[in-house]
Amino acid sequence: MRENLHRFFRAARGAGVRVSPAESIDAMRAVAQVGVSDRAILRDALLLTLAKSQDEKLALGDCFDLFFSQPEPRQEQAEADSEDAAQGTDQSPSSGAASEAAGREPTEGLGPLAQMLLSQDRNAIAAAIASAAGAASLSDIRYSTQRGIFSSRILDAMGLQRLRDDLDALTATNPSLAERLRAGLDALREAVRDTVSQGLALYAREEAENLRNDILRNAPLARIERRQVEEMRALIRKIARRLRERFSKPRKRQRRGHLDVRRTLRRNAAWGGVPFLTAWKRKHRDRPKIVALCDVSGSVAQVSDFFLLLIHSLHEVVDDVRSFAFSSHLIEVSDILETKSPEDAMQEIMSKVGFGSSDYGSALVDFEKEFMSTLTPQTTVIVLGDARSNNLDPRADILRRISERSKRLVWLNPEGRLAWGFGDSEMPRYATFCSVVRQCATAQQLERAVSDIVATYQ
Repeated sequence: MRENLHRFFRAARGAGVRVSPAESIDAMRAVAQVGVSDRAILRDALLLTLAKSQDEKLALGDCFDLFFSQPEPRQEQAEADSEDAAQGTDQSPSSGAASEAAGREPTEGLGPLAQMLLSQDRNAIAAAIASAAGAASLSDIRYSTQRGIFSSRILDAMGLQRLRDDLDALTATNPSLAERLRAGLDALREAVRDTVSQGLALYAREEAENLRNDILRNAPLARIERRQVEEMRALIRKIARRLRERFSKPRKRQRRGHLDVRRTLRRNAAWGGVPFLTAWKRKHRDRPKIVALCDVSGSVAQVSDFFLLLIHSLHEVVDDVRSFAFSSHLIEVSDILETKSPEDAMQEIMSKVGFGSSDYGSALVDFEKEFMSTLTPQTTVIVLGDARSNNLDPRADILRRISERSKRLVWLNPEGRLAWGFGDSEMPRYATFCSVVRQCATAQQLERAVSDIVATYQ
């Protein structure tokens, strides 16, 4: 059962349930207490120890039902043959005698699989399939094209070669018994295919999701289809969660510093070197500040949702973040991003300044009038936008002053580099005053850019 539980944890992760090693240990302890005889109690125990939200509870319940539903071999043909044989007994006494004699044919010389199929013991067949699936490492299946390979492995592990030899021998000596065995083999193949299909549904979901995410990560954000928008948002949320998990812990370690071994030994010389008193190396770091300016105009409306999701994650990673959104005029949205969920925050921001006609010059004027004093030599300014100002004055002089007052100025542009400088694009002029200019047309590029920015503060 322990091995089955390990496979179940793997299937649960594929279903989207995050199962940590500590949680898996708690689940195994709970199973040891409640036992495995009652499936309802077992299901409740696993859901209580592993599920952390309503969505995970539903996903885990479906995964449990699929994992512990063992497919049975289909015996319709064998039962039909039995009924035909019974009818033949009623019609002809001589044929009945022959059938009875055939039923008394000895099977001691046949292999275990042949005897199992002829006895039509469904429980034994199901147990043998489950054991062979474990021996064939069915949990390693990843793609639908592997169904045939794993079906062959399971049948080989059950003794298919010996069964074929038995069939050849029976065909020459007892054709009726050979026909029964052949029907049982057909039913066994169906049952094995069901088992492989079940394994594919359980264990291949994680690989399929990773493949889907890999395609989405490299897909242009501006050309995401409507049916993929929600999937992309889910992917951006995972990226934001990775940023939090990656950079929150190092920041905590930096506050404490690293152990200074030499100073610690000198300080504890009076106690024979026993480290009663510790000394720590603390490297002074300027308190990080980030100012993010996000374009939410109509030209980048489809991309701005993903930008705002990443900015929302910055508020949880860096202590001091001030965020602004603009189309033609600029407003501060820091309180909205800090107090509301990402979906509610994006909806409110877009309703206030979203989908308008972009005017970078006007937005920069608003920032200089009201918020230029927020910039310090420790501030990193991030601008997320396509730098298209509808042929209006771009006010690059204000961007130059922003660059001079801040530590560095980073511009993340969702457009391809070949489009910079064409039409109403002011990107070449703005790039003159930027420390870093990066194309962020895909989720992968966006993650790398934000990760590099945050990493400089760790």
